Amino acid sequence: MPQTVRRAPAKLNLTLEVVGKRADGYHLLDSLVAFTDYGDTLTATQSDTLALTLDGPFGGILVGDPMENLVLKAARLLAADAGIEPRAALALTKRLPVASGIGGGSSDAAATLMALSELWGLAPAPEDLARLALKLGADVPVCLAQRTARLEGIGERITAAPPVPAAPIVLVNPGVGLPTPKVFQARRGDFSKGAGPAGVLAGSPADASGLADALRPYANDLTPPAVQLLPVIGRVLARLEATSQCLIARMSGSGATCFALFPTDEAAASAAAAITAAEPEWWAVATRLKAA
Repeated sequence: MPQTVRRAPAKLNLTLEVVGKRADGYHLLDSLVAFTDYGDTLTATQSDTLALTLDGPFGGILVGDPMENLVLKAARLLAADAGIEPRAALALTKRLPVASGIGGGSSDAAATLMALSELWGLAPAPEDLARLALKLGADVPVCLAQRTARLEGIGERITAAPPVPAAPIVLVNPGVGLPTPKVFQARRGDFSKGAGPAGVLAGSPADASGLADALRPYANDLTPPAVQLLPVIGRVLARLEATSQCLIARMSGSGATCFALFPTDEAAASAAAAITAAEPEWWAVATRLKAA
């Protein structure tokens, strides 16, 4: 029976600067986005109906109405655009925490669009697929390419960027959700000047140490309000910074997931194990950035 499989990797905001605010209340961003080798997996199999099953460490966690899951919404949207019935058995192995600032849902939706385009024999132009992706959320278009990129506007302006090195990295989430709108509402102070992504990539960092040095002048502008709303994020960052050989630690997106770069895979694995031992309720994994 025909079947397609697509990876849905975690998306990280290596930098995130808030550079302005639109009249409708949406904030304007300038962010360097990269992806990891670790993520969810979406399998699409030919079927007479549309159905979704979930498994994996976070497969039992659904936010809101299961029928409104982004994977199913993506399937229905693609089918409607193509003028066909949405028929597929979808299986999502959910390894990424839900609503955690690393684009899990957006990456799942992008993987669904790609998997079903192949399964259903569709060949949408890249710009048409991106148009559909944007209807599902501002982060979904960048997740289609799974490549390092600069995001501007509210996230809809995507510029391809030179690849980052395949740096060893640890992801940590304290197991507590944090709604993105609340973080933006809690933000105070002046806006940043932007151009952080260009600054980070100007020196073409070749390894984890070089990337950490390039990231150091820039930050995530949403970290202070996120820590204010959810102080455990500060503990996560402190735990990462205290691990042996940590090069730099940052929060991704609006939280609560944080990440840290390490010089070797062994150092990253050791750090993840140490954090899990100290905080068994937290989620911690060692992986690598995708060199793309």
